Order: sequence, then structure tokens, then C-alpha cells
Amino acid sequence: MPARDKLSYEDFRPGRIGSFGPRPVTGAELIAFAAEFDPQPMHLDAQAARSSMLGEISGSGWHLCVMMQRMAHDGFLKDAHSLGSPGIDEVRWLAPLRPGDELTLDAAVIDCRPLRSRADTGLVTFRFEMFNRAGVRLLECVAPVMMRRRAPDADAKAETR
Repeated sequence: MPARDKLSYEDFRPGRIGSFGPRPVTGAELIAFAAEFDPQPMHLDAQAARSSMLGEISGSGWHLCVMMQRMAHDGFLKDAHSLGSPGIDEVRWLAPLRPGDELTLDAAVIDCRPLRSRADTGLVTFRFEMFNRAGVRLLECVAPVMMRRRAPDADAKAETR
């Protein structure tokens, strides 16, 4: 998509953006991620998982976060003038990610504001929710994303009127 056709800060307003997915998750994928990045027993070993509070093997919450990021990217961020994020405001893992889950990501804008320190940039705050096929909410995340503005001097012009 040519840069001029990408979504800018001005294209985002509070409200629902959409649902993205489904994205299937295999047991092998969960174990491979955990082995590399979060090697806790409940993510790697079925026997250890049975004796944990989760009761059976589950994926890492961090794996859920990176899948959320990928789904948001594929769903809409790849078509936006995203300048990255200053961090995550909130992440909650609400239910375990299981082998065989099929994930859907719901995305909504909860706030938009121009940055005073950078006239060419606005901050769009998103709420992401990840669900499995049964409709169980597995993750909730609130994350601000910096977006390039199409009209960086619009606020200054409005203030002089």
C-alpha cells in the first residue's frame, strides 16, 4: 500500500475497529515458544501441568501477547502509519491458552490525543481482547500506539482562531 494511502492518526476514533482471526494454535507451537522464551513446567510438560493450578498444559501468556501483536499487525497496523508504542498500560491473562485453541482478536480505540511534544504524532490507545473458539476471553490489553498525523499543524491553526 503506498504511504499516502496508509491510515493516519486522524483515521482513528474511539470505538470498535473489528475482529481478526481466527488463528489456530497447536500444542507443538505452544511448547516451542515456551521452550525458547518461558520454560516453566506448566508450559512444557503435561505431567507437571496436571499438578499445577492450570490442570493441564497451557501456553505462555507472553505467547498470547505476541500472537495478539501479530494479529493486530495483520489486521490493521500494517496499513497504518504506526510509529511504535511507548509501552503497554495493562495486560491481563484471564484464562489459559490451550493446545488446539482458535484465537480471535477484538480491537477497539479507547482514546486519541495529539502529542504536544511532537506535532506530527498522535497517540491512539487501543483495547485488545483475545478470545478462544468457545468465546472465553483469554487476554485483555490496553496499549497506546504512536501514529503519524496527516495534518500536524491543525491544532496550532485551531488555537489561533
